[in-house]
Amino acid sequence: MDCDTGIDDALALVYLCSQPHVELVAVTSTPGNVDADQVARNNLALLELCQRPEVPVAIGARAPLGIPLVTTPETHGPQGIGYAELPAPSRSPEGRDAVELWIEAARARPGELTALLTAPLTNFALALRAEPRLPELLRGVVIMGGAYFYQGNTTPTAEWNTHVDPHAAAEVFRAFAGQPEGRLPIACALETTERIELRPEHIAALAEAAGCAEPELVDPEQAAGWRSRASNPLVRHLSDMLRFYFEFHRDYDQGYVAHVHDYFAASVAAGTAAYSTRTATVHVETDAPRLLGTTIADYRGLWGEPPNARIVASNRPKEAFDELVAAVGALGRRIARGRPEALASPLG
Repeated sequence: MDCDTGIDDALALVYLCSQPHVELVAVTSTPGNVDADQVARNNLALLELCQRPEVPVAIGARAPLGIPLVTTPETHGPQGIGYAELPAPSRSPEGRDAVELWIEAARARPGELTALLTAPLTNFALALRAEPRLPELLRGVVIMGGAYFYQGNTTPTAEWNTHVDPHAAAEVFRAFAGQPEGRLPIACALETTERIELRPEHIAALAEAAGCAEPELVDPEQAAGWRSRASNPLVRHLSDMLRFYFEFHRDYDQGYVAHVHDYFAASVAAGTAAYSTRTATVHVETDAPRLLGTTIADYRGLWGEPPNARIVASNRPKEAFDELVAAVGALGRRIARGRPEALASPLG
C-alpha cells in the first residue's frame, strides 16, 4: 500500500489490517494530505494500534515530480488524522527508500503482489522509471484517483490525488498502455468512491460490533471538535478522525458525511468489494493551468490508442459498509483483548 495518510487512507489501512487473508508486504509513504514524514508517522502509529508492528514502513519522494507540494490541513487536520491523538510509534521508517522496497518486493515475488495506491502517484511513477517491468511483475494495481463524467473535488475538473501530482499520474497510465486487459490498473474514481458515503450511524454500528460499553454517538449538534469517549481504542481513534471529516464535508455544503474513497479502493485490492469496470484509455492533463490533473477517458477508442486502465463503473455502498463494520468491528475486539495497559505519548 502506498498512501498519504489522510483520514480515509487511515481507514483503508485499518481495514486491510482486519483482513486475515491479506498480507501487508509494506506500507510506503507519499507526500499529499500531509508531508511524507508525517505520513510515515501516521502509518507506523496505525500499524502499532492494529497490532501489526512487523509491517515495514518506508518514505520515498518528498515532493511531486514537477510542481510544488500542496497539503490539506483543512480537510484532514494538521497531522492528517483529524482530531485523533494516536500514541507515538515505537519504531522509525525503514532506511531503504520506498522505491527500492517496491522493486525489491516485486522482483522477489513476481505475479504475487497487488499495488494499492491511495496517494498521489509520485512513488509509483519513480518505481516504474527504475523498473519498467513492474506492470508484468505485479499481480495487479488499484488506484484511487481521477474523475470521469464527474466534477472534481479539488478543481471543477480534477480529483485530489491526480491534481497533487499530475505528471506522475500521466506517467503511470502511459506505462500500462498496451498491457493485456487483466494487467491494466483498476481506477477507483470519484463517481464511484463518493458513493461510499460514511454516516454517523455507521460509526454507531462499528462501536456496537467492536463491543463498546456505550453507544458511540456522533451528532452534528455536538460542538465542533467533540472527542470520543469510546471504551474501545480503535473505535475511539477512528471516531475522532471521522468527526473531523464530517465537519469538513458539512462546512463545504456536502452534508454531515464522509466520503471514504480509499476504503473502497482497499476493498477492491483485497478482493472483498462488488464492482464492475469499463476499459478505457486515460489521459491526464499536465499543461493547461486550469485543467491541471484533469483525467479524461476514451471508452470508445476514438483516439486510436491502446487502453491503459479499467475504470470502476459501479459498486454497492450498502454491502461495502456492512463489510467495513463487520471486519473493523472484529479487529477492534481483538485489539481490546490484547491491548497493553501502558500508553505512549501522543503522536506529534
